Amino acid sequence: MNDFGCEELQFELDTKAQARLWEVRHNLAYAFIHGSPGRKMMVTDVSVPLTELAGAIQDTRNAIEKEGLDGAVLGHVGDGNYHALFMIDMKDEQEVERAKRLNEHIVRYALARGGTCTGEHGVGVGKAIYQRQEHGAAYEVMKAIKTALDPNGIMNPGKIFIDS
Repeated sequence: MNDFGCEELQFELDTKAQARLWEVRHNLAYAFIHGSPGRKMMVTDVSVPLTELAGAIQDTRNAIEKEGLDGAVLGHVGDGNYHALFMIDMKDEQEVERAKRLNEHIVRYALARGGTCTGEHGVGVGKAIYQRQEHGAAYEVMKAIKTALDPNGIMNPGKIFIDS
């Protein structure tokens, strides 16, 4: 553990102790919000195979620093799913562009290593542009099933299959 710069690892079996750890993780987002007045939070998540997790987290941290954004890597990473958040001045077009570029970098890194563009958030809207890349030929099969079940396009219109 020390070989990789880890200072502490917390693992809890007790339900109350687990809830306290989860609360700390949850409140990190609020700390960023309150510490960045006038900025909006952008959150993204990806999942990678566990063998790729350490490299993915380090790459994400490096990418956040490279783009010069205030952000963090957090989450319930034991399953390969992790989140990145960054605080953005939405009036600053260059900063918004850097955040978009950062999100794309994180997603493409995960996909290149056999991961998925999302662990749980944004697949229908924010991650829709990556569905074809992630799923290949299966994308067309999923699209055909959606069309067969929803010929009028009334179930979640404009989500996931954005090239329809």
